[in-house]
Amino acid sequence: MKKFTTAQFLNFALGFFGLQFAWQMRIILSGPVTENLGASPFIYGLIWLAGPFTGMVVQPIVGALSDKTVSPLGRRRPYLLGGAIIASLALWAFPNSANLWIAAAMIWIIDACINIAQGPYRALIPDVVPKEQCSLANSYISLAIGLGSVVAAGTAPFLKWAFDYQMSIESQFIMGAVAFTLAMIWTCITIKEVKQAKAKAVQAPNFLTSLKDFFALSPEVGKICTMQFFTWIGTMCMMIFFTQYAIHTVFCVPDLTTAAPTVKEFYESTIVDATNFSSICFAVFNLVCFLVAIPIGVLAAKYGNKKIHIISIITMIAAFLGMAFFKNHITVAALMGLSGIGWGSICALPFAMLARYIKKGTEGSVMGIFNIFIAGPQVFVCTLVAWIINKCVFDMGSDAINYHWDYAFLIGAACLAVAAVITAKIKEA
Repeated sequence: MKKFTTAQFLNFALGFFGLQFAWQMRIILSGPVTENLGASPFIYGLIWLAGPFTGMVVQPIVGALSDKTVSPLGRRRPYLLGGAIIASLALWAFPNSANLWIAAAMIWIIDACINIAQGPYRALIPDVVPKEQCSLANSYISLAIGLGSVVAAGTAPFLKWAFDYQMSIESQFIMGAVAFTLAMIWTCITIKEVKQAKAKAVQAPNFLTSLKDFFALSPEVGKICTMQFFTWIGTMCMMIFFTQYAIHTVFCVPDLTTAAPTVKEFYESTIVDATNFSSICFAVFNLVCFLVAIPIGVLAAKYGNKKIHIISIITMIAAFLGMAFFKNHITVAALMGLSGIGWGSICALPFAMLARYIKKGTEGSVMGIFNIFIAGPQVFVCTLVAWIINKCVFDMGSDAINYHWDYAFLIGAACLAVAAVITAKIKEA
């Protein structure tokens, strides 16, 4: 297998650049849309369960199916293209939902289809990239995730700043849909998969057998999965709740789920400003991820994945603690940038740690099972953490209440600390 050049790595990562448009719109803007339809913090958390449930069910199944799929498009590409097209239709429909039930259904479709595309895309790395370059390939994926998120999150605030044009939420979701579909079409056209004969030769076992074989790969696999579990509890505490934190904690907008239309109208411009601020913070967060992605891969190759990952996670812990206690706009944006270092590592190094244990022909199945330890933690965040926030109500005066959205960062920091300790126990050859 020939080594990849820089140009090939950049082309390979382009699909993830488009995928991030869809995912970023989902992260930043789903809160304002569902809250406007009457979702409390706990209901909002339950809607977010779409991600982990579809991730735990869809990715293992699709990953295993893609290992043995025989089609004119190849093994992985049918899932990349199909997931992108269906998700794009749901992205268009979501902000136009007539009620909360329809909005929730669209979220589930979006998340399921992103997972349909994402698992096989990750499986393409050990498929087509030499084993010694897998860490670097995952770093380029991190680079694409960072850059795609920067452009997706930063477009609306930039247009407002440069041209005094406020891009509507509906337009931002359409932008995400178009970018996702076009990027996946480009990937399907330009990436050559393994020969079809090899794909036919693979006999994929059932899920329970795959799960048993997965943990039998090495004693270190269990540690990597446990590390990933706690890492993603911490990460999703920020991903899920940051926009609501920006609106209600940083910009001091009271809870409006049961407010009268006149009260909602009074806060409308503040919510737009807060949402733009959240987009800027996510742009800064992902810009840092973009800037550190390749250096993290280079440093990991020199000093080991484990050491670099621990340092990166510690920076994220410090950022989360800062956001729990400091609400100044500039400070919060800077701390989001600091946490981007951890995100750059999370998007690459755990996958690189696992890649060394993957057997040829089981790439999709292994990545699908590994995704359980990314999706599973989100159930904890969407239920227990959302419930804690829902119970932590305080009076703002004048019959207005609010929630302690900042508590998500304290819980996230604690879970990331556990992940760092577990990472230290992983043995690297």
